[in-house]
Amino acid sequence: MTIQMQLGQKTFSVSLAETAAAQAFAKRLPVSLHMQELNGSEKYAYLQKALPADPQPVGQIHAGDILVFGKDCLVLFYESFQTPYRYTRIGRVKEASLLPDLSNNQTVAVTFRH
Repeated sequence: MTIQMQLGQKTFSVSLAETAAAQAFAKRLPVSLHMQELNGSEKYAYLQKALPADPQPVGQIHAGDILVFGKDCLVLFYESFQTPYRYTRIGRVKEASLLPDLSNNQTVAVTFRH
């Protein structure tokens, strides 16, 4: 399944993972979030309602990954790096190479929709 992510004036396609959390997230759409900066590599926002999390060690984060930390923290990664942390997969931005440099903005508005 594919959903859309609006970031500023640009729209990106997101391929959803085959997880219960991704299915639950898709049922809530549309969702608009103000995502905060963290570590020069990601934006995050807490969801109003927890998702059915199943955290797994991911090892490698890829720019464009959309994951959940814990049960309610949605994270959009715009840099690739190794990690020891566990996440539940939501999806991946298909055009990850076209993501703008998000490190310049402390907060970004993101809308997910069908």
